[in-house]
Amino acid sequence: MSHTFYIALSYGIAALIVALLILWVWLDGRGRRRDLEELERVGVRRRSSVASVDEAR
Repeated sequence: MSHTFYIALSYGIAALIVALLILWVWLDGRGRRRDLEELERVGVRRRSSVASVDEAR
């Protein structure tokens, strides 16, 4: 094995891992967005959403 092959392989594996992590975070974000949309559809609201005057009473 030459040093060039070893270095190229190391960079390739590192790039693959970074790409997989980016994909994982992106897919997980889409899933969480879908979960939030489903919760809002059934009437569950976020605590950070502004409550109307009627809801506050």
